[in-house]
This record gives sequence, structure tokens and C-alpha cells, in this order.
Amino acid sequence: MRLLAPTLALAALAAGGFGVEAFTAAPLRASSSSPAFAARHLTSTMKATVAPPEDALNAGGAPENVNEECIRSPRGSANDWEVHKFGGASLATAELYRTVGDLLIREAAGRNDAGPIPTMAVVSARGGMTDLLVKVVDTALQNFDEATSALTDAVESQIALLKELAPPEITDVIEERFRQDERDILSVVQSLRMINTVPAVTMEVVTGFGEIWSAQTLHAYLQTRGVPCEWIDAREILIVKSDAGNAGLGEKGSAATGGVVPLYAETATRMANWWNTVGRDNGFLDLEYDGPDAKSPIVVVTGFVATSADGVPTTLKRSGSDYSATVFAKLTGAGRVTMWKNTDGVYTADPRRVPEAFSIASLKYDEAIELAYFGAQVLHPSAMVPCIDDEIPVYVRNIFNPAFEGTVIRGRSPTLEEVNAKGKAKNWRSKRGEIPIKGITSVDKISLVTLEGASVIGGANVAERFMGALADAGVNVLIITQASSESSITVAVPENEGERALAAINDGFELEFARSTINSVSCNGGMSIVAIVGEGMAMNSGVSATFMSSLARANVNIRLIAQGSSERQVAVVVDGNDTSRALRAAHMAFTLSETAASVAVLGATGQIGSSLLSQLSDQKENLAKEIGVEMRVNIAASSSSMVMGKDGCGLDAEGDAIGALLDDGDDSLEFDLDHLTETMAADVNPLRVVIDCTNSEAAADYYERWLASGVHVISPSRKVAAGPFERYQRVEEAQRDSQVNWQFESSVGSALPILTTLRDLMETGDHVKAIRGSVSGSLAYALSNLSEDTPFSEAFRQAVDKNYAETALLEDLTGLDVARKVVILARQVGLNVNIEDVEVESLVPDSLKGKEYSSDWNVMKDELLEDIKVLDADMAERARAAESDGTRLRYKFTIDKETGRCQCKLEAVGNTDPLYRLKSNENLVAFETERYSTSPLIVKGAAAGPDLAAAGIFADLLRLTRTYSALQT
Repeated sequence: MRLLAPTLALAALAAGGFGVEAFTAAPLRASSSSPAFAARHLTSTMKATVAPPEDALNAGGAPENVNEECIRSPRGSANDWEVHKFGGASLATAELYRTVGDLLIREAAGRNDAGPIPTMAVVSARGGMTDLLVKVVDTALQNFDEATSALTDAVESQIALLKELAPPEITDVIEERFRQDERDILSVVQSLRMINTVPAVTMEVVTGFGEIWSAQTLHAYLQTRGVPCEWIDAREILIVKSDAGNAGLGEKGSAATGGVVPLYAETATRMANWWNTVGRDNGFLDLEYDGPDAKSPIVVVTGFVATSADGVPTTLKRSGSDYSATVFAKLTGAGRVTMWKNTDGVYTADPRRVPEAFSIASLKYDEAIELAYFGAQVLHPSAMVPCIDDEIPVYVRNIFNPAFEGTVIRGRSPTLEEVNAKGKAKNWRSKRGEIPIKGITSVDKISLVTLEGASVIGGANVAERFMGALADAGVNVLIITQASSESSITVAVPENEGERALAAINDGFELEFARSTINSVSCNGGMSIVAIVGEGMAMNSGVSATFMSSLARANVNIRLIAQGSSERQVAVVVDGNDTSRALRAAHMAFTLSETAASVAVLGATGQIGSSLLSQLSDQKENLAKEIGVEMRVNIAASSSSMVMGKDGCGLDAEGDAIGALLDDGDDSLEFDLDHLTETMAADVNPLRVVIDCTNSEAAADYYERWLASGVHVISPSRKVAAGPFERYQRVEEAQRDSQVNWQFESSVGSALPILTTLRDLMETGDHVKAIRGSVSGSLAYALSNLSEDTPFSEAFRQAVDKNYAETALLEDLTGLDVARKVVILARQVGLNVNIEDVEVESLVPDSLKGKEYSSDWNVMKDELLEDIKVLDADMAERARAAESDGTRLRYKFTIDKETGRCQCKLEAVGNTDPLYRLKSNENLVAFETERYSTSPLIVKGAAAGPDLAAAGIFADLLRLTRTYSALQT
């Protein structure tokens, strides 16, 4: 093997000339604490290629003809090796390195008095280091000074962290190696300017130093703890073969498995050589595993990096350290692998997108592979494969919560043949307590590439040429679907490969496009894959239906559907903006989490709004426990300000405290209906609800927009339901088109089921002839308490003090409030009426109806109550006349369906009228129908006051939530 001068070797590296002859041989290392090791350590990437196996035994100084020890069975140990993997997030600071080191020492000490455990730790680069080294390479061609600065930052930050962990007698030699690495890397990136390009392999070489520095840093700390330890540069051990066209790091967060395959025979030989040379020099072969001085070795290994069969430094691609861990577990015959993350295991969904997600206790290998392939970031897609044949369990645990058991991955799922042998499929909901899926995951940044109208060519030929063109271009196909006519094919590919795929198809079918025998080829980006995964899906009917209907209810459009042949997953492609909403909808549909409603309350500081917020807060725990429902108030607004929760998780305050946020909170915003509407439309929660507790025309004008964007509306406000008929029709049409609900039960009779009863009568085929009753709480109270001692003005004042009146007091006295309720009822029975069509008797003279009152509500109230004293004499006279006739005064409405006449007026009713016995806080509505012709159906009860009104809204919200849940199944 010939030697090259450093500059020439670096130029060869930059140019991609990675023949074996371009590098010097790197012997296996002796103990890192010995002078021999320091002298032999070759940090240059050029020297990463290791010596051939036949030379390796002698390279570390071990005598020839020594009986080899088997690393899979350390002499004297009653326990198998255990492998622990730590990601960059677990190694971001010096304190975290200490945490990792101390955890390894505890794990190596053993469990349950079973003796010490030989321990291996596979480490990633320090958090953020890989991206920093990528920046060094990316900027080298355009701005070498910037690249140099980024490299200096990377090295100096690692050295500073190293010095926090160990004294100079340990760190000095490591620091010098780091600085030599810096000089070598700088030479590599400087030479890139000569060729004006960045070979993919150069990126892999440079970024691999993050793991090399990280392993030495952790090893330095372990040395300070006096435990038997060593570190391994995996490039000296792990030999791999990569698929053609697979150079480079891969896309960050990519769903691709990378196509990197370990060459186990060669790798196992090198691992055995290391154990019998470096391991022997460190005394690992002579450790006592029993007795008072029992110890076990801790070996720190670089993740991510490897060497190709040709001796070229390479990587296992992005997030490949998981793969490194399971490969080394296979090499050492480990009893278990633990992936230490910053979450409590593998979750049912990404908790950043689905806050209700929780840790899965156990998975099969097959399920874990499916979850990883479809984007579960907690595991690398290829990581399970090395453990499957040797049945090595994989544990996923939280480094910040080591007491939690996390997730264990072991065992194989049954084959389809085994599943089918069990007999007939059953609906999954019939198996109570058994959920067919384990998790829901997603892959972002996806493009759909579609070839349409190729039937003339012939289906089989089209598919072969289509996939062949993509394969030749190195495009990674994630999902494929083909039309039944075989004339159209669609594939999902990573978004950064979409244009390449499009170009490949255009080239592959160039002649057909010229002859117009193919219609078109297209590429649509900005998509995401959402997949449900679980072995319980096989032979369980209704799983796909539940999944699809949950997305439909969340207003998520599906662009592509595919089911895996293993029946362990169903995947769909949706617009990227809908991904989080789709995940949450599916998570709720399979009862993996509570049904959650994201609620915006307008008029939150008013009497009804405040009461509603208090009721929601008081019932929070009961709703979750009894019916599995969570009401999240994400937006609360007054007439002038509003506050918004973050990430769809609700406001930090509840009940009365929300009012304080609106009045004094630092996060309070100016009330803006456009901003509120945009926020609700963008809310990722699948069930979104606006509750309008205002009497605002401005808010009423937004109902159509809210419903059209998939937001449900609950409106005790009567501005729309009794407003202009044209607007009412548009809102109803928007509701139907968007398949959402507009609930306004509480707009008539507060919590009484008046509208529900009316709809039930009509939907069951009954025909309504007339509706009569009294639906004004304030007038019911005032007229019931009117007497010789209590004039009407005083009785009405008492009703106001009890909060039985509308905020706009004059609307009660003029009959306008009742007239609006009459319009709502009349429209439900098919009468196309507006407020002007209702005959209304006002209790106040025209002079008061047109009077300008103060904008201050308290001042207005006092002025109006003083003014209506002019009514006292007339009302007293009418009350006396009614009493002398054996009747009572009631403010009564009548709707005659046959004539279309609607009226509300003050009327003296006899003792045969249901209103005769109306109590002071009650509403009453009597339905005269074909079925109830001899005696009307009466709905009667307390309905005055903000608490009852809020209860009616709450009931509307619960009905909406139950309906949503039921329609998902």
C-alpha cells in the first residue's frame, strides 16, 4: 500500500478518488492511556481505513499464537453484553455527558444482584454538531472564511465541553487529536475549491468527526470515574456495503432506510481482533465479575460512521446511530439493546403534534419497522433488522426518566397465513378493550408523481418502465398505487426527489409523450403520509373505515390510499398543512386519546360567557373520567381583547382566571375577528368549535366563513338564526356543504330542549299545526310578581337584578327578544319569515323606543328603569282587570303554521291555558300537532338567568362532541 503526501491525499479525498491505495493503514489501537496508543492514533480521515484482518492481531501488540477469547462470552461473566445508544439530544452539554456516564456505570454494575454486565455505549455526535459540520462543507465553496469559522466553533465548543469533564492529564492528548482533526478537515474543504464541487463521500467523511469527538469526550469522563473503559472508532470495525447511488448523508428526517448493509463476517473478525488486542491490553479479558472487586468493561463506540468494503469512510446515513447500536449488539451477542431518548419510549403518535399521545408498553419487531419506515423519529428504520434473527429485545427509554420502563420491542408478528387460519374476521369494536393499532405516524415533505392515460402501452409494460425509470434515477419510492385499468400510476416520493422523478419519467416515456399516447405526468409537492400501524389490523374489519371517517370528520382530504400487503399498516397521503389535524383525528378515533374539542368563546367576560367558562372548568375532570371528552378553551374574547392558547393545547387559565387574562394578561391581543378566524382555520385539532355568546352583528357575519372552513358553531346569539333570511340560508348551506354542525338550541329557552323536541317531532313524521308559549324570562318574572304592592317597573327591576333580562333591556320590553325566538321557531317548521313579519306588541311607548341611552350599561339600566315607571299605572290596571276575570297576564307568542301568522303580545290567559301556572323563572312552549291534537306536547322549565343559558350552551357542546365521536366509527 503506497503512501501519499498529506496534501495529495487530501486532494484525492476531495476529488472522490477513494481507492484503497490512497490511504495509509490504520492498526487497531492499544489502550488510550498508553503512549503507544497516542503515537498510533491517526485522526486524519485518510487513515480511517483499517488493516486487513490477517494483520490486525499483531497490530495492537498482542503476542502471536495466543488463544483468542470470544467477545460474545466474556471470561467470567454470567451476563451477556448490553448495548446502550445515546442520541445528540442526550449529549448536548457537559452535564448531560456526566448524566450519560453515570447511567452507564450504574447499568454496568448490574441489576437484582446478578453481577456486573459487560456494557457498550454507542454515541451520536453532540447535539447540533452534525449540522454544524454540514455547514462547514456546504459553505466551503462560496465562503471559505465562513467555513473556517464554523469549523473553529465546532472544535472549540467540543474542547470546552471536554475540559469541563476531565483534568488536563486526560484531556491534553485528546485536545491535540481534536486540533489535528481540525487541520485535516480544513485541508479537505480547502481542496474542494480546486474542483469546485462537493463529492457526497466528502460530506460523510467530515460529518463523521462529530461522533468521533463525542465518543472520546464520554470516554474521558469515564476515565475520571476509575472504571475499566475504552473507546472504538467504528470505522476500524464496521464494514458495510451501500447500494449504488446511495452516497451522501441522506435527507434529514428521511423515511428511507439508506440501503446500507453490514458485512458481518468481516466486521465480526475485526471485532474479535479488537477484543483480543486492545481489549486484552486494557485488561478486559482478566476482569473479575464476582466478589467485592467485581467490575465489567464499558466500551464507547462511535455511532453513524463505518467503512465501505473498498476501504472508503462512509456513514449509516442520518439517524444511523440506532443502526450502529443494533449491529454491535449482534456482534457481541448482546442480551438487550437500550435506545436512550428524551421521551418515555415509543409513543402512539408524535407528542409534539398529538399532546394526548402516550408511551406504548410493547411492540413487535415488525410493528416497530413499519412505524420507523413511516416517520416515527424515535427509531431508525433499519435498526430492528440486526436484532430480529438473534431475538435481541430492544428497549426505548428516557434518559431523563430512567425509572420508567419505556417500550420493549421483541418478537415477530404472525404471518398472514397464521392470521387467516384463525377464521372469520370480526369488527374490531366488538373486541372490547382491544385496540387494533399500536401507533399513528407521519412522513412530511412528500411529493406525488402521477402518470396518467397510458393504457395504450399496456399495463404491465407501463409499470415496469415507470418503476425502472425511477430506480435508474435513484428515486426512493415510498408508496405506489395503480388504477384498476392500469393506465395510471401514482407514487409517493421524498419531496426533494420529486423533480428528479418527474424528469426520469419524462425521459423514460419521451417517445410516448411525443406521440400523445400518454396524457400527462405531474408532480405535486407539499404532501405528507399519515399511517396507522399495528398487527391487530389483520382479520379485524372496520379499521380502515374508522381511519377514513375520522379524517373525513376532520375535513382532511385524502389524495392517495395504500394498505400494506402484511395488513399491518394503512397509509394515506394528505396535504401537509392537514397532517397534525389528521394525526389527532385518527388518534381520537381509535380511542387512543379523549375526544378533544378546541373551543373559542366570544363574549367570554359577559354573564353567559363567564358562567360557561366556570361550568367547563368545574366539569373538566368528570367529563374526562365519565365520557372521555376534553373541552379545551383555546381562544377567549371580549368585545375589545382576546387571548389564545399555544399549539392547540388550551389556555393556561380556566374559569374566572380567563377573564383576568383578558383584562390584564401580557398575552392579551386586540379583538380581531379576522385573526381569530385564521387561527381557528389553522388549528390542527380536528374538532373545532366557536361559541358566540355575544349579540354582535359583526360576529354573525363570520358564521358562514367559520362553517365553510370546517369549524362548528354554537350560538345562543339569535343574530343569525333570526336575522336576515338570505344570510340564514347561506349559513345553513355552508353547514351542509362542509358537513359541520351549527347548534343554536340555547337560543330559545336556554337549557330547555325546545328546538330538539321540535326537530324530533318533524323528523318522525309528525306535522306541526301551531306553537304557543312564553319564552321571556324577564317578562315572566315581572308579570308573575306584579301586584298592588309591586308595580311593574319594580318587578322588572328585580328581574334585571336576578340576571333574567337580556343585556339590551329595551329588547325585552319592546317584545323584540321574543319576536326573534318566534322567528327561529317558525323557520324550523318551514316558514320563511323575517323579524318584520312578526306582529309584536311593545310594552313601552314609541317615545322610549327611540330614545338615546348611555353606552354605560349601569347608567343605561338606571335611566331605563326610571323611564318605565310611566307603564306602572296602565300595567296595574290591566292586571286588576285580568284578576277580576279569573285570568293572568302573560307575554304570549303564537305561531300558526297553516296561516303563517306569527305574533307575540300581552294576553290574559285563563286557567285552561298552560301559561296560567307559569312560574316566575320559567319558559313554556306547547306544540300542537297531528299526534298531539287533543292535548299539546309541552316543554316547560326554568330558563331564566346566565347559569341556565350557559348550561344550554354546554349541552349543545356535549351533543356536538358525542355526534362527532359517533360519526367517526
